[in-house]
Amino acid sequence: MNKIFRWMTFFITAMILAANQLPAKAAEQKSPHLESEAAVLIDSKSGQILDAKNSRSKMSPASITKVATAIYAIEKGNLNDEVTVSQKARNVDGTRVYLEAGERVTLKHLIQGLLINSGNDAGVAIAEHMSGSTEAFAKDLNAYLANEIGVKHTHFTNPHGLYNPEHYTTAEDMAIITKHALQYPEFRKIFGTVKLKWTGEKWKTTLYNHHRLLHEHYSNITGGKNGYVAQAGFTLVTAAEKNGLNLIAVTLKAPSDQASYDDTIRLLNDGFSHFQSGRISNSIAFENDQGKEFHLKEPLFYTKRKNETIKTNVTSAGVLEVKGEDGRVLTSSSLEPDKKQMKEKLLSAATVSKDVSPSAILTSHFHWVILLSIVFVMLFGAVFFLQAKRL
Repeated sequence: MNKIFRWMTFFITAMILAANQLPAKAAEQKSPHLESEAAVLIDSKSGQILDAKNSRSKMSPASITKVATAIYAIEKGNLNDEVTVSQKARNVDGTRVYLEAGERVTLKHLIQGLLINSGNDAGVAIAEHMSGSTEAFAKDLNAYLANEIGVKHTHFTNPHGLYNPEHYTTAEDMAIITKHALQYPEFRKIFGTVKLKWTGEKWKTTLYNHHRLLHEHYSNITGGKNGYVAQAGFTLVTAAEKNGLNLIAVTLKAPSDQASYDDTIRLLNDGFSHFQSGRISNSIAFENDQGKEFHLKEPLFYTKRKNETIKTNVTSAGVLEVKGEDGRVLTSSSLEPDKKQMKEKLLSAATVSKDVSPSAILTSHFHWVILLSIVFVMLFGAVFFLQAKRL
């Protein structure tokens, strides 16, 4: 019977361990097949790359350039400013919102026309208002993207994305730019607008966002921008949210419009199926091997595989590392010394050193010697008594 019980215990334990391993293995699936030449999927809170294909290859972005133009205008401009449309803006090639030369439009309305209807004329009007010319705007925009957002492989020559051999970015850079933009409520609102009544001087209509997934069955989409020029192929930037996980998918140079959307759906489905987002509060105190205490300056977000257990480690330099089950570093952040707790420790140590004198320590040790002696005598007496009773 005991042998059967041992085998049953072993079998149940093995089954539990195997079940605990299943979720982690299921999350380690291969990347979906993509037709786009370059693509990336990131968590818009943590910034972690969850999937990538040629994500650092320099490519022409086409109209998704307008994501960068929009966030620059929102962050650096006054949305209530009235902009006078120039003849150059009126005559620009490509998709337009049919602005007229001399027409006065608010900066906010131009950004709406830029993102929702992909208006190249709105892009030129924004650039001229912000920097005086499209050439000066390109310089200002590139400096902003490099110095304030931190992209490394992007160079724009215009505000709208019409082809120029020196106008390029990468899937990864576009995801980083979009992540930054999504921090701004005004950008999120326009980026996710499905339709908008447009009343211009010569054009009155309803604008419909050109990003098809905002109109179709994929209900998790929160915003997006599409693009196309012959040299760039079909490009797409998409933001989506489900169960607290916020994702950004970027696809570049898809062979067809449908392929860009199919690739985007594959990336998003894969991300939502296998990952989840986590958050570490900045109120938590961390301690390194030397006993020094630290805290985060702000909450830290990370992305892990579903059902994966994470571990945290503080390096001697005061860097918090969040690690997955296989030891890979999911994310890291520099910590700040916890001055308050360090002060409390110093005060506590000073109090102890003041109150506890050498004589007190000796007295304390002497009390322990007496107590142990009494216990020993009592035990010895009990043993002696039992032996005597037996005799």
